[in-house]
Amino acid sequence: MRRLLIAIMLVLLCLTSARLHAQDSSLAKTPPMGWNSWNLLGCKVSDQGVRAAADAMAASGMKDAGYKYINIDDCWEGHRDAQGNIQSNERFPDMKALADYVHSKGLKIGLYSSPGPKTCGGFEGSYRHEAQDARTYAAWGFDYLKYDWCSGDEVYKRTEMRDAYKKMGDALKASGRPIVYSLCEYGLEEVWKWAPSVGGNLWRNTGDLWRMPGDATYNDILAISYNAVLASAFAQQDGLGRFAGPGHWNDPDVLLVGNHDLTLDENKLHFSLWAMLAAPLLTGNDLAHMKPEILGVLTNREVVAIDQDPLGVEAHRVWEDGPVDVWMRPLADGSMAVALFNKGESPSNITVLFRELGLPAKAEARDLWEHKDLGSFTDSFSTRVPQHAVVLLRMR
Repeated sequence: MRRLLIAIMLVLLCLTSARLHAQDSSLAKTPPMGWNSWNLLGCKVSDQGVRAAADAMAASGMKDAGYKYINIDDCWEGHRDAQGNIQSNERFPDMKALADYVHSKGLKIGLYSSPGPKTCGGFEGSYRHEAQDARTYAAWGFDYLKYDWCSGDEVYKRTEMRDAYKKMGDALKASGRPIVYSLCEYGLEEVWKWAPSVGGNLWRNTGDLWRMPGDATYNDILAISYNAVLASAFAQQDGLGRFAGPGHWNDPDVLLVGNHDLTLDENKLHFSLWAMLAAPLLTGNDLAHMKPEILGVLTNREVVAIDQDPLGVEAHRVWEDGPVDVWMRPLADGSMAVALFNKGESPSNITVLFRELGLPAKAEARDLWEHKDLGSFTDSFSTRVPQHAVVLLRMR
């Protein structure tokens, strides 16, 4: 009888663990896709600007391509009332009505706060109001929370970061509404090791990629994205990828596509990099006034499908030679995505050997930016990649 009871308890524990795992993966089964207000609007964000972004996302084809979150970043917060309930400021007269409007477009809506007493912009954070704020966000109808460390250092030690984020993670779970939880702590304290355990669906693993419109060049992005992401995070990415998967993702920050003075090739390189990383595709550009070619980058269904592949395995570097990087990621249908990046200042001939990719001697290749089947190849694939450009393939 005792052995039977122990066996039953073990089965129940396994079932409970499986249910908890399923709960953790019920949100963000693929990397979130949407728009974040900060790069475009900063502290000028308003109800009107958010509604305009929702209108544009629904009408432009982005919604049909998979984008669904309209996320308000910092500077929406007002004061707290006598009961301590957070209020929005004068630019947001009715948060519930705003959420309802975004939902009416078939989209979802996100918000921003901090575990510290103040946000990065100096507005009210959630320190000592975590449960209260989570209930408010749920009552308003919000679907996503970005939680930015900001003034966390003023009230917590770095070693307490995990507990600080867990407070809000627990509060969101208890709020009664499914809310995607985005941890923004810039890759501090090896966040990828503990973020899922505190309820995190995505977590920043880099510093800020942001530059205001017009003041960034490709070299700025190269310095930030490749040196901070490729050189540091990507140098560790083979190890970091094992912490990510359906329901929980590494986040290298908001996309700069369409928000800076980049060439079309540079925008494609940037977007391809995020797709290979299974990174959240959160754009920060002016959705209502983007050029057709930028819309084409953001809504390339074949590239988006790489990012959203349900297997959820991040790419890893196959090899690097100076400014040339080759990355691959396995896909759910048994094919693989292969990206040939040329970060250099002149065109480069790149050859990849199938044995290094784990492919058989013969394989078929499709160019995902050209939407073109390239045919069957034996032992290797070679192509010429322009400067600051990428060739992104699906190989079978």
